[in-house]
Amino acid sequence: MGYRVVVAGATGNVGREMLNILAERQFPVDELAVLASRRSLGTEVSFGDKTLTTKDIDTFDFTGWDMALFAIGSDATKTYASIAAEAGCVVIDNSSLYRYDADVPLIVPEVNADAIMGYSKKNIIANPNCSTAQMVVALKPLHDRATIKRVVVSTYQSVSGAGKEGMDELWDQTKAIYNPTSDVPPKKFQKQIAFNVIPQIDVFMEDGTTKEEWKMMVETKKIVDPSIKVTATCVRVPVFVGHAEAVNIETEDFLDEDEARDILREAPGIMVIDKREDGGYVSPVECAGDYATFISRIRQDSTIDNGLNFWCVSDNLRKGAALNAVQIAELLGTRVLQKG
Repeated sequence: MGYRVVVAGATGNVGREMLNILAERQFPVDELAVLASRRSLGTEVSFGDKTLTTKDIDTFDFTGWDMALFAIGSDATKTYASIAAEAGCVVIDNSSLYRYDADVPLIVPEVNADAIMGYSKKNIIANPNCSTAQMVVALKPLHDRATIKRVVVSTYQSVSGAGKEGMDELWDQTKAIYNPTSDVPPKKFQKQIAFNVIPQIDVFMEDGTTKEEWKMMVETKKIVDPSIKVTATCVRVPVFVGHAEAVNIETEDFLDEDEARDILREAPGIMVIDKREDGGYVSPVECAGDYATFISRIRQDSTIDNGLNFWCVSDNLRKGAALNAVQIAELLGTRVLQKG
């Protein structure tokens, strides 16, 4: 016996990826509804070998549906998530709206699966920020062994994190550089993204950090351990899919790089590719379309007593968004709804 599942925002990058992953992982779906806004109403989307037509989220009745995967942004989620939740449908939300709500669990299944039981307070579960999700998968097993005190991370985030508009802007600007008669000024991003990097993701806050950097700090504390100190610099780079992160950790106990490598090899959701030779690491192009979070360049940090550096790469549309949401759905099914 399977579940009655809703995917809201089915025509967007993340919504389509949710449908792909539900099919790939053979999630037990008895019935599937795909929702979109009225401007996308009637658009067809693929689910395995089926073609589905989107329905209007504004008039959809969530009564009797088991779970809804939301990929519609914070503004629309504010309107529709409570409607679905009050109708008895558990919402798994990809936006930032509920991530910092004390009554809503923020889940990465490899890290804090037990926290899912907190869903019942509001019938909502939050999916973390894409840059946080891949990092905490790597932090958790190391924290369990040596207790992480501090994290310093610099991110290299692809334009797909800004949606289809971000991908289109990179593509159009790249073409324009080779065509002197055309000009594509920045609209989605603050500066030209083609052949450039932009040290700003989201808006600036009073202390000089950006909202994206703040998200990484707050979400890591909520998911892993509130005592961990996190400082981040988040950078947009001209890559279509795949976020990369250079991570430095300081631990309470000494952790040898070889032991860290062994721990990460055994950790769920992680693939270690770490050869000290040309090309012996994973880049964003290679991780696109894969489920795993890839860890490379694990090495001691000799500037502090208990320090390690590593390189972390993942497909942000998958582990950073759609895959994690589907994994939450799987966890919800096995631990809570228990139909299959």
